[in-house]
This record gives sequence, structure tokens and C-alpha cells, in this order.
Amino acid sequence: MTKLEVAASTFPFLYSHDGLGAMKHLRSLGYDLFELMIFPPHCWPRELSSGRRQDYKAWLDGEGLRISSFCYPLLDNNPNGVDKLMREYTLDRYREAIDFAAELSCPYVVAIPGPINSLINPPHQWMLDWFVEGMKALVEHAQGTGVELLLENVPFTYLPTAQDMVDTANLIGPEIGINFDICNSAFIQEDPAAAIRMMGDKLKNVHISDTGYKEFVHARLGTGVVDPGPSFEALQDIGYTGATVLEIITDALQPGADPDSDIRASHQILADAGWNPLP
Repeated sequence: MTKLEVAASTFPFLYSHDGLGAMKHLRSLGYDLFELMIFPPHCWPRELSSGRRQDYKAWLDGEGLRISSFCYPLLDNNPNGVDKLMREYTLDRYREAIDFAAELSCPYVVAIPGPINSLINPPHQWMLDWFVEGMKALVEHAQGTGVELLLENVPFTYLPTAQDMVDTANLIGPEIGINFDICNSAFIQEDPAAAIRMMGDKLKNVHISDTGYKEFVHARLGTGVVDPGPSFEALQDIGYTGATVLEIITDALQPGADPDSDIRASHQILADAGWNPLP
């Protein structure tokens, strides 16, 4: 049995710390592998000075630490929006993320299909065509950088399922992989273990947290419907050797929030299921 690495996401510290400060905080908990959120004011490459960019690199290299992946959550941008200027703006921000990932030797940038939440959404094919076109442009930009784009399954998009990720990746090309979010899959009542086996070698990065069926959250493991055990077995079956990111979204600024405890309690559950132990 292969033990799997666990990375900690900076998501809980989106507004309480900048990206480097959040990684330093997670390092104080023992972590040496991080997923860095790309979102202002947390970490927004367009606004980082050359000196600040070097601060990130110097700290990571000096401590012998790694970033597993960049995640751009698209809270207010959209790569398949009806406005071409929004699509172009979003792709430019992705290009900046790819370039910064290359500077920090981060292998993956996670790309999310744009959200849908209106009463009358654009035709599915329009959104798919815009998204595929944009991702092909980003794949071209990433050539030679050592950075790979990964598609993520997200319930509030028009491509919510694992099969959607595989089909869309096939439309874009062999250069693109998948970041599979186990919590997102469980929320839409997929079988995450079956999805992992279906994705096979397209799967390059994994997110995990917990949720119920009625309210979509990314909570501490053990509080909802996510059972890590079957997913661990499926990851073993496909020979997965990548990271599993604890993407716990507990806003550190909220009264009573304790993201450190949520992360460590969740990691213990992963360790009990077969992942690497707590640091």
C-alpha cells in the first residue's frame, strides 16, 4: 500500500493572511506541502511586486517546501461568461497564475468552469465552446513552463460531474488533466470511488473536505457524508501518487472559527484511512 501525501490549502486564510503568510502559518502546524489560493488580496500575481514574488520563492526554497497546486476559485470571474471582455480578463489572470506557478516550481494550476446561477443561462454549447477555446489558449501559454492545467468538478457550474471533466479534457487535448474534488462529487451524489477509477491516469490532483446533501460546504471531515476510505482504495487501484489537498473552508476571520483544529482533525481521519500521518 502506497501512503499518499497530504497538502493543506490556504483557503481558510483567504482574507486573514496573504498567501505567503498563510503558508508560513500552515508550516507552523507541520505542513510542508501547500495548495495556494489565487485570489485578491490573498495572492494576486498581477499585484505582486518582483520583490514580493522573490519572497515566496526564497522562503519555499530556503525551507525545502513545495506548492502542490494553485487554485483560482473564480468567485467573481468567468472563463465562459457571455461578455467576451470578461472571458479575456479571466484568461489573462490565469496566464499570470501560470507564470507565477512556473516561478515557484508549482506543477498544477486548477481551472474551474464558470458558474451558472441565473434564471436563464446561456445555451450549454455556447458556454462549453467558450471554455474549451479559452483552455486551449491557456494550454498553449503553459507550454514550456512545466505547469499543467487541471479541470475541477464543481457543483455550481454547468460541468459538475467527473464524466464532464473527462469529456471536456478530451475536447481540449492530452495536455490537460483533472483535479478531482471528492466533496463536490459526494454533494451531487456521485460515487467518488467509481469516479476516481473512471478518470484513471487523467487524475493528477485531489481535493477533500466534507459536506451534507442539503447545504454545500467544505467542512471538517467527519461532519457530513464524505467517507475517505473508498476513495483511498480507488486511488490505490489507479496507482495514484499525487497530493490530496485538505480544502477545508473555515473563514479564519469569523468569530469562533478554528481552521487549525479543522485541518488537523481532518488529517487524522485521512491518516486513519491510509494517507500519510499528521505532521
